[in-house]
Amino acid sequence: MSFDSDLALEKILKEENVDRRLFLKGGLSLSATALISTIGVKPAFAAPSNGRYDLSVHNMHTGESYKGVYRVGNEYLPEAFEYINHALRDHRTGEVFPIDPRVIDIAAAIHRMSGSKKEFQVLSGYRSPKTNNSLRKKSSGVAKQSLHMSGQAMDLKLPDVSNSRLREIAIKLKAGGVGYYPRSGFVHVDSGRFRTW
Repeated sequence: MSFDSDLALEKILKEENVDRRLFLKGGLSLSATALISTIGVKPAFAAPSNGRYDLSVHNMHTGESYKGVYRVGNEYLPEAFEYINHALRDHRTGEVFPIDPRVIDIAAAIHRMSGSKKEFQVLSGYRSPKTNNSLRKKSSGVAKQSLHMSGQAMDLKLPDVSNSRLREIAIKLKAGGVGYYPRSGFVHVDSGRFRTW
């Protein structure tokens, strides 16, 4: 599954002064999931110097990836989120759910600050309540009200950056929750209130 982020970017740059409603009417074919995940969300961080936010993630369970621009300036690309939502779906049930753009912003900021040249390996994105309950029965480390169930959390790692370094960067951002699981080999980030464990 691929997404032509340059084509979507070109559409935005041509109409950069058009408001969100006109942008959405302008021809992007959207699912309800993509619309829900991008409308009315204030971006978490200021844009990089080129104004383009990139994300590169690989779902370790499905083998699917997303690589490309998901945001330009303060505009999220709804078509990109169709692919992101699919790539980060609950791999156990196949259920697709809107991923909070703020958690994507957090992951993108961590990636930039880490200097990594590799894609994020994602162990968990969205989790259905059924999946979350099943995992809770097997592990005390799974929260009853996990933000994974609202598409606000990701468990991830980078092959060329230590998990302790990822945790350090995420804490420095103070943008959301940061969980460190050294034995399981990943860092949890979410777009909830800042806290660490």
